[in-house]
Amino acid sequence: MPRPLHRGVSGIRVSGNSNDFWDAEVKDKTEKEESDRNHSSSQSFLSLRSPFRLFFQDNSPPKYGVTENGFTSDPFGGGTPRSRHRLTMLFLKLSLVVIVILALTGSFWWTISISTSSRGHIFRGYRRLQEQLVSDLWDIGELSLGPSRLKEIEFCSEEFENYIPCFNVSENVALGYSDGNEYDRLCGHGSRKSCLVLPPVNYKIPLRWPTGKEVIWVANVKITGQEVFSSGSLTKRMMMLEEDQISFRSASLMFDGVEDYSHQIAEMIGLRNESNFIQAGVRTILDIGCGYGSFGAHLFSKQLLTMCIANYESSGSQVQLTLERGLPAMIGSFNSKQLPYPSLSFDMLHCARCGVDWDKKDGIFLIEADRVLKPGGYFVWTSPLTNVHTSLRDKEKQKRWNFVRDFAENLCWELISQQDETVVWKKTNTKSCYSSRKPGSCPPICSKGQDAESPYYRPLQNCIGGTNSRRWVPIEERATWPFRSNLNKNELELYGLHSEELVVDTANYKTAVRNYWSLLSPLIFSDHPKRPGDEDPSPPYNMFRNVLDMNARYGGFNAALLEAGKSVWVMNVVPTTGPNYLPLVLDRGYIGVSHNWCEAFPTYPRTYDMVHADGLLSLETSQYRRCTMLDLFTEIDRLLRPEGWVIIHDKAPLIESARALTVQLKWDARVIEIESNSDERLLICQKPFFKRQATS
Repeated sequence: MPRPLHRGVSGIRVSGNSNDFWDAEVKDKTEKEESDRNHSSSQSFLSLRSPFRLFFQDNSPPKYGVTENGFTSDPFGGGTPRSRHRLTMLFLKLSLVVIVILALTGSFWWTISISTSSRGHIFRGYRRLQEQLVSDLWDIGELSLGPSRLKEIEFCSEEFENYIPCFNVSENVALGYSDGNEYDRLCGHGSRKSCLVLPPVNYKIPLRWPTGKEVIWVANVKITGQEVFSSGSLTKRMMMLEEDQISFRSASLMFDGVEDYSHQIAEMIGLRNESNFIQAGVRTILDIGCGYGSFGAHLFSKQLLTMCIANYESSGSQVQLTLERGLPAMIGSFNSKQLPYPSLSFDMLHCARCGVDWDKKDGIFLIEADRVLKPGGYFVWTSPLTNVHTSLRDKEKQKRWNFVRDFAENLCWELISQQDETVVWKKTNTKSCYSSRKPGSCPPICSKGQDAESPYYRPLQNCIGGTNSRRWVPIEERATWPFRSNLNKNELELYGLHSEELVVDTANYKTAVRNYWSLLSPLIFSDHPKRPGDEDPSPPYNMFRNVLDMNARYGGFNAALLEAGKSVWVMNVVPTTGPNYLPLVLDRGYIGVSHNWCEAFPTYPRTYDMVHADGLLSLETSQYRRCTMLDLFTEIDRLLRPEGWVIIHDKAPLIESARALTVQLKWDARVIEIESNSDERLLICQKPFFKRQATS
């Protein structure tokens, strides 16, 4: 029985022999009648209002001779499958030899005979030949694995429902890690499982935003009722277990604490209330040990963007519940490595009983906090340790508090207010503060060699970072949100960009978002059954909430979504294999992270409603890879929620290779031709909702 491509839309299918259209609304009456008459044999393209059109139906003959598994079909008709496979492999190998010979011949001819004036043109042609060679090698590598590679990937066993590669506490303990380091991220060979992660037995599609911010399904997260009731932090206490749901609704008097707390912080800074954070230069907040995200959920309505980070937890995870609520979060810790953010990334750091012992390891955790905090930014700490009255009665607490207070002063943080258990520091606006410290003051300033702009899980440094950055600009001197997202010419020069480049990037993504929505809106909002507490807004609003951009570049996709009025947040990922524009993304008022896509992303399964990858496959093929395209797509499947969507924009040969993998992943997929560019394609996929059978 064929599976529908979308959520309950009748008459549109991906598998089987159906040639139904995606969006019947954009077809005129004549086309519909002709389609009905030729339903069993029609292989025509589908015309859409957008500049996209369907490249081929799943079971129709592909334009490039691509079979149903996504690989190029044998051009010779006769012979057994085995002989045709051998013939194809022989042809590919001979082609590769010819390409290599041509490349070497061209290189030799270039060195002995070309003039200086023509070298630029030859080099560009040679570079294109190299890129094609890498692409051919990728395809040959996939094909050489034989028919077994084309089989559908098996589902993981139940124990892997919340599986996160690179976080294996028992294995880390066996390797000798301790003192909290066993919870650290450790990506090695064999850390991945070659299977598809299924959701829990009673998993349900999350409620649509903003309802889902206040109510989540218990079965969707790994937490027990006992863990809910025994939770002790400020935000953890603000949950109520109601049958099969966890409620965070503000109707309860218990929730007045979050509003009062954020109001108190604003007053301590010198503001009227939390609505004035924007005017004070605060837009992005790193919430360390965020509980279950209630602080960020409250501030979201004030146009503040809060990124939650917390240690890996096998159950009762702060990160998992925060993401389930539709709020930004990822696994991250201060145990031994620097966070994967550039220096000077956030306007405020917040720690409310976050579990970090800031006085330990000679203050090295405070140094890392200082590194990611922008000049003039705020560090907010709420802890029983800061309560003066209790500290006076406990000498050990007083000693620890005195250490943190004195160390913060050496970091050039000004203690601007202290009330009850909450303390607020402000980081210095000027670098001259460091030179005015007493001689021999610790910690020292990092040298240029130590002061990496965007470290990637590097060991914690015992020196003050960020002082060598050209991006040292106090938050009060930056444009306030939303004007911050449009950097001027002088600001763009800090990142090596011209204003025209950002203008073009923004315009391209505005068009892309408009076209994506024209394709997806009819599929999601066409007569699908409503769920309890879930009312459908008019398209194209609230279709998604959690979005992952795997190759964010300048953050243009994020900017286009917000400008189009989409109620989303975007995790902007800048691959370590490409140009590093993550500082630019963060300085525009967005959130993001560096990541190597040959490693697992630090989050739980079923995190994102949409995954977007523009040019990622081309970027990865140009690098020496420790992983295959199948590894990459298996990781996307782990990150994607059931019924979630994948949009991949890349070169046509790479898109065809990718489509072959969607068969193995059991995704529903369509390839779409881009009329303005015959060399590129769009691959749109949906992950079906496969349910695990309950065991008796």
